[in-house]
This record gives sequence, structure tokens and C-alpha cells, in this order.
Amino acid sequence: MSRRLLFLILLVGAGSWFFFKNYRIDGLEDLRVYRRAASQSETIGDLLPVTRQGQTIRIGSFNAQVLGRSKSDKVVVMEIMARIVRQFDVLAIQEISAEDNNVLARLIERINSTGRRYDYVAGPALGRSDPKEQYAFFFDRESVEIDRNQLYTVEDPDQLLHRPPLVGFFRVRGPAAEEAFTFTLVNLRMDSAAAERERGFLDDVFRLVRDDGRKEDDVILLGDFQADDKQLGPLGEIPGMTVAISGTPTNTDQTQQLDNLIFNSTTTREFTGRSGTLNLMRQYNLSLQEALEVSDHLPVWAEFSIHENGEQAADQQPAEQAQAPENTSPR
Repeated sequence: MSRRLLFLILLVGAGSWFFFKNYRIDGLEDLRVYRRAASQSETIGDLLPVTRQGQTIRIGSFNAQVLGRSKSDKVVVMEIMARIVRQFDVLAIQEISAEDNNVLARLIERINSTGRRYDYVAGPALGRSDPKEQYAFFFDRESVEIDRNQLYTVEDPDQLLHRPPLVGFFRVRGPAAEEAFTFTLVNLRMDSAAAERERGFLDDVFRLVRDDGRKEDDVILLGDFQADDKQLGPLGEIPGMTVAISGTPTNTDQTQQLDNLIFNSTTTREFTGRSGTLNLMRQYNLSLQEALEVSDHLPVWAEFSIHENGEQAADQQPAEQAQAPENTSPR
């Protein structure tokens, strides 16, 4: 060992001894360490093996009702939130409070505490009043991948929408690239005070995203529409537009239909016809009050083939499908 290295070791040791002999560290009882969120430039590619239960993926949407510091400090609520996310290959989440920058990192840590490999991307804080909100996509890295370079918020120079949607471009992992289902998700939440007016612009949003230059025709709008499937305005009048949820309440106390997944069935032929809501009380054995602690909305979902156009290669045999959440609604 060189004299210089020995001198450095002795110097560090002496400094540590002097510090702890003369000082005491207090106030660490509330110290928490959080895993850093993945870099927006990180690509996942084929870093993880593909683990799949069947030939479909489940895409969902969930208004988490002010997911922020107060809710994230409730251990039981966050555990249920983590279990909810694990039921989906991709879950679009709305109403994330932007006041706490660590809430999503804490949630992803809990989701992956069982050995899962989820990640997330989030948009900017939006809204014309405080608190501002974020949209996010949580996704299973073992079954789907996202192009982080193509994540964007819809431009709204005329401020027609209170919170412009967040757009993400995804591809299923497993099939060959030319056979894998690729799709665009448009994560949105209508402002309750102006929902009818805002819904009047969603047909423009659909066309804008569909024609954004990526040549992706599988565009799925999902989120809180503040309306049932009969009140979608011009969006619902586009030929071929299909809703995943019809005639089914999506709020927790089962009185209103607010949330949905909407797409054009003439192009998105990957839809299997299976969709529904995730009943929090039945799924997790909760009282109504306990379920409302999680959210006043229920997660909604739809199932899609992992193969583009729903066509499977002739030499591939379908595996057994994963069990769907409760309240399945074949369509």
C-alpha cells in the first residue's frame, strides 16, 4: 500500500472519529429515502424477459382523486393502489396532485415490492388554478414498452381544455416488431365545471393525435369524461367510435358513469370485446367508506390482442388467458 493511500485512510478515519466524538445527529426519525424516477431518456428495449399469461393485454384508466401527500401517507390506501396497478399492463391515472413530487416514486416502489417490474411516465403539472394536477401512465415493463421520446401534452394555445391530455405511444413486447400491437393512449380528465363544453373539442383531439405524423391509427382516449357513453358529443358521432363501458356506473358508490375507454373499432380491431370496471369493495373486501378513501372513481378497463389487427401468426398457439378483474362486461 502506498504512503499516500495510507495517509488518506488515516485522515478519513481520524475525521470520522472527531466528528462523532463531538457531534450527535438528531431528527432522522422522519428521514425517508426514495428511489429516483427513471430518466425520461431511459429506454427499456429488451432488457427484461417477456413474461405473459396469455395473448392479450389489459389497458385501464383510473381517476385516483387527488393522489398526493395526504393520500400517500395512508399505508392501506397506497397498498390498494399498488394492487390496482398490478392488475393492468398499462394504467392511465388522472388527478395526481403536483404538490408532492415524491408520490409517484413512492407508489412505484410499493408496486414493485413484490418483485414486479413496473415503471411510469408523467406529464407536467396542469390547470388554471391550484392545486395543479398531473397525468401519468403506469406500465408493466415485462409486457409493454413506451417510446419516451414521443410522450407529449396536446398543444392547446386557445386554452379550450382546463388540462390538455397526455399522449403516450406504446408497443406490446413479445411478438415480432412487425406483428406486435402498437397503440397511442390519450390520458384525459374533463373539468367538472366545464365538462360539456370541453367534450365538444374531443373529436378534434382524437383527429389531432391520430394525424400527428406517427401513422398510428390505434388511438385510445381514456380517462374521466364526466359523462356516460350517450353524452360524448361530436366524439361519439365519428363513424366507428366505440366505448368500452356502456350502461355501467364507474363511480365508487355506483350512481354514475363517468369514466371510459373510447376508440375507433374500424381501425382498433385488437379489442377482444372484453371490458369492465374493477369493483374496489368486492375485489379488496372494503366497506364503501374504505373504498372512498382510495377514490370516488372505479378503475375501468378493456382487453386487447397482443397482435396487430388481432391477427396471430399461424405457428403460434394461444396461451391460457389471465383472469380478468371482477365486473367483466363482454361486449
